[in-house]
Amino acid sequence: MRLPPLNALRAFEAAARHNGYIAAAEELCVTRGAVSRHIKLLEEHLGVALFHRNHRGVDLTAAGRQLLPVLTETFARIAREAEQISAMTRDVRIICPPALSIRWLFPRLEQFQAAHPDIRVRLTTEFYSAKGFDGTEYDLGVSVEHVPGRSAEIASMPLFPMVLAPACSPRLLSQQRLTSPADLARMVLLHETPQRRDWAHWLTHFGVKGVDASSGPTFPNLDMAARAAVMGSGVVMADLALCREELRAGTLVLPFPEMTCVTPQGGYVLIGRRERWDKPHLRAFRDWAASTCADLAPDLAT
Repeated sequence: MRLPPLNALRAFEAAARHNGYIAAAEELCVTRGAVSRHIKLLEEHLGVALFHRNHRGVDLTAAGRQLLPVLTETFARIAREAEQISAMTRDVRIICPPALSIRWLFPRLEQFQAAHPDIRVRLTTEFYSAKGFDGTEYDLGVSVEHVPGRSAEIASMPLFPMVLAPACSPRLLSQQRLTSPADLARMVLLHETPQRRDWAHWLTHFGVKGVDASSGPTFPNLDMAARAAVMGSGVVMADLALCREELRAGTLVLPFPEMTCVTPQGGYVLIGRRERWDKPHLRAFRDWAASTCADLAPDLAT
């Protein structure tokens, strides 16, 4: 006898496990009608009913009860073997938001590749989806420390703190005579996101009155906002670690260098699934990342 269709077997196993078609359809990302058709096809293939339909849902027949544990065990074994095979690869799949990618990770990746030529890094420079870090699509991610609802199955490792302070071009500073935070009321504020959270947090933290945190243009990320500040377009809320090249070169300066603060989001962390956290190639990347972040400490002393 030839094997039944795989999709039909998956639909039956999910429906039997959930005791109904609706939850099975949600798990398999298909319609309830598709689950019903797959199960009908399987019953026709086997020549026997697998469910008793009733007003509450479905109940397994004797044939269904015989088939279910075989399928559940088989699918679980396939998943385990696939995971092990995937773990044998030497690729490290990383998702990192654009500004962090451009200003921290990407310039340093050549160092990692030189030290580990047998490990290939596959970097995605995107923001996380609404569901957060997808541990099935990526091995590691770079994120902020405090994310509401982050799963306990996600491990994290500190990288470096997020320290904020206003920054602008030297020319703008000399022209506008920024001598106190109140002078920011007449400046163009540059925002790295439409939410404008960084400016609002800094102004609240230091009790600065009379400055509208909602004013000024927004940018897709910090990299673009910082570049606009270098051109003299306004004052950006600089992340001292990510803007350290401009601060070192003097293309950005801090009008109030003593007024720095951390954010409620905490610092930056490396995250990943606990079950794969200590895989040798991922541990190699984690160790390297920790060592590269150590040299950021002097830049955060202000």
